[in-house]
Amino acid sequence: MMNIMAVVLLGAAAIAGGKEPAVLSRDASAKELMESCRTMIPDNVELSGRIILRNRRGIPKAEYGYRLERRNGATDLKLTDSDGKAVGFKREGRILETDVTWSDLTLDYLWWDDFSFDGEREGETVHGQVCAVVVMKKGERAVRVWVDRKTGAMLQAEEFRGDKTIRRLWGTRVKKFGGRWMANVMEVETVGSGHRTKITVEEMK
Repeated sequence: MMNIMAVVLLGAAAIAGGKEPAVLSRDASAKELMESCRTMIPDNVELSGRIILRNRRGIPKAEYGYRLERRNGATDLKLTDSDGKAVGFKREGRILETDVTWSDLTLDYLWWDDFSFDGEREGETVHGQVCAVVVMKKGERAVRVWVDRKTGAMLQAEEFRGDKTIRRLWGTRVKKFGGRWMANVMEVETVGSGHRTKITVEEMK
C-alpha cells in the first residue's frame, strides 16, 4: 500500500517489510505481476503477534502467539499457547482449529509455476485500486489473487475449488513499523464455517 493499500498483504501478510513496489506498465503480463509480488517479500525478516479464532459474533474461541522468521528464503513458524508454552502443528491443511494455513503465512502460492489471468475479473477494484486477477494452480489447489495494476502489489487472495470459494484472506488495518506502512491486522475466513481468524502483527524485526 503505497497509498496504504498497495502493500497491504505483501507488506505483512505474514512475511512483511519487503521492497517498495515499482510502477508497472498497464500492459504488464501475469509473469511480470507475479515477479513484482515476489520481490516485495524480503529474504530476512521476523514477525510476531497473535492468531485469534473467533465465532461469527466475534467472540474468541482460541488464541495463539506466533513468531514467523524468514532467513535466506526459508520460513520457520513457532506457536505458543496462552501460557507461553510451545504448541505443535502440521503444515498441511488448517493450522490447529484456526482458519489459517501455511500458505496464508508464507504466501508460497506466489511461487507456483502455473498462473494466468482471470479474464472475466479483469479490472476489478480493491479499496479503489484497479486490479488484475491472477489464478495460481498447483496440483488440485487453486488460488486467485488480486494484484494492483499500478504497483504490482497483491491486495487480497482466495482459495477456490471449481466455482466455489473455500477461503479468503485480506488486510483490515495498517500500521507504520519503522519507516514502512504495512498491514498489521489480517482476516482469514473459511467460507460457510461460521468463524474466521484474525492475524495481528505486533512486532517486526
